[in-house]
Amino acid sequence: ALATVGCSDAQQGALPTPPAVVQSATQPSSPQATQEAKPQAAKRQGPEPFADCPQFFAKGQSPIVAPQPLQRPLCYDAFAILHSGHTKTPVFVAQKLNKRLVDDADEKRTNRFFADARLRSSERAELSDYKGSGYSRGHMAPAGDMPNATAMAQSFSLANMVPQSQRHNGGVWSKVEKDTRLFAQRAKGDVYVITGPVYLPGNQRFIGTNKVQVPDYLFKLVYDEAGHRAWAHWHANRDDEPGGEPITYRQLVERTGVEFLPGTGL
Repeated sequence: ALATVGCSDAQQGALPTPPAVVQSATQPSSPQATQEAKPQAAKRQGPEPFADCPQFFAKGQSPIVAPQPLQRPLCYDAFAILHSGHTKTPVFVAQKLNKRLVDDADEKRTNRFFADARLRSSERAELSDYKGSGYSRGHMAPAGDMPNATAMAQSFSLANMVPQSQRHNGGVWSKVEKDTRLFAQRAKGDVYVITGPVYLPGNQRFIGTNKVQVPDYLFKLVYDEAGHRAWAHWHANRDDEPGGEPITYRQLVERTGVEFLPGTGL
């Protein structure tokens, strides 16, 4: 799990070629490979939940997520979170990166994790939940992306964390984060990144007295606005996850049921 993978095509500035067919992650026992779904125009029910920080989303439109109880949008200086008070983790975390922002991302890590006071105590993770759990407090918006001291401090909110395999967090996932920064640094314009956990039906893995749910998978979606192209890293949340080639945007939509880039035409 700690073995590094080769330099990806995304790091070199070219979109990796994903497989033409993919096994649906939401039905891991199915013997049939699922073809990519054709794009469909998703419609939002109700107002834009991130009207206070639309800059973190392509075309100013956040992902279209089926409404669930205890979902709360949170805006920060360098990222936005849709938080679930059910899982006590993000549903997704959105960022905008570009050469200027990545060049500024040289802040010293604070490592001062904290429970976010904007969330009710019944809806959030606490530091005690992670202590002795065997899982890392895995950033969804990486500390290494933060362009200033305030953003760096905010990135250590537990609202930005999921229980993540320690070896995965420090190994292949860390490389995905670095590769994404390198791509954004070389891109011709803005790069929008959406990261989050995936929970399969029947998931009963929790940590702590507040029952913070442990994801089955993690994804990181990268949208190159100038090139009008997107791809996603899809990793199992386990120590022996080897990494590998990204999947396509439509494959991510099929696996999660979420239209992450409404308004882009992808």
